[in-house]
Amino acid sequence: MNRVLEHLGCKYPIVQAPMGWIARSQLASAVSNAGGFGIIETSSGEVENCKEEIQKMANLTDKPFGINLPLLFLKDDSMVNFIVEHGVKFVTTSAGDPSKYIGVLKDAGITVYHAVPNVAGAMKAVAAGVDGLVVEGTEGGGFKGMEEIGLLVLIQAIRKQSDIPIIAAGGIVDGVGMAAVFAAGAEGIQMGTRFVSSKESPVHDNFKNKIIDSDEAGTWILNKKSKPCIRALKSEMTSKIHEEGVMEMTALMNIKDLYFGGDMEAAPALSGQSVGLIDSVKSVETIIKETISEFNTTCLKLSKETFDE
Repeated sequence: MNRVLEHLGCKYPIVQAPMGWIARSQLASAVSNAGGFGIIETSSGEVENCKEEIQKMANLTDKPFGINLPLLFLKDDSMVNFIVEHGVKFVTTSAGDPSKYIGVLKDAGITVYHAVPNVAGAMKAVAAGVDGLVVEGTEGGGFKGMEEIGLLVLIQAIRKQSDIPIIAAGGIVDGVGMAAVFAAGAEGIQMGTRFVSSKESPVHDNFKNKIIDSDEAGTWILNKKSKPCIRALKSEMTSKIHEEGVMEMTALMNIKDLYFGGDMEAAPALSGQSVGLIDSVKSVETIIKETISEFNTTCLKLSKETFDE
């Protein structure tokens, strides 16, 4: 039995990434209803709005879903308490030390996966008692580790030290990518950019079209001389940031104008290298069905590809 599926309780081990402002009930419920696993973000810091989005899910789906807690950005315990009180069963934690809330969450019967960009972070999370890991390669969009470790290398390096269940994230948009990370040791995948460009995504069409029009070299890793690093689409704004090597966090303050107003120069458009593999806007249901079908076909093909020893 697939351990990630046991923890998620959904049909397919396909998780939607907890993207700030984007990963709310409209998108998350579509993913859950299609057999995947929707996640509600809290990284936007809009605590009351996020609480409302969690409550909305009850009217939009009867399928499992989860919540992400970016630990360094939580102002207090209110969101953690809210999750416990509302019977949430699955949480991903990120951006911080999972031991901070692991006791409270586990005592409430909540399954906890922690997002990690390197082996050291993975082992620290394992020691803290998490149930699994979201292993994030440098290919993914948004906030990244400075080391720029590729996903396949990272999964295998973690597997050498632990057999903990792994959800792979970064650069995955289809069944071929899913099969590749499963071969490396993952039991589930997380997709962000692919779902950002879905029909049910709440972002402006300008953002979706920019993703579709970008190739495999269509993103930058920014802020390498400072922290935090981010991966975003190439644009006039991000080109200047890339040349300078540093970025003031105020560059992200107008990101909602980009996401929902369609101004592609308002802020860095957080996206993964997978933009080079996305060529059309599809429904969440189609994305998930095609991913599973291609995964099965790929695995069947590989099972016949053997070599004499």
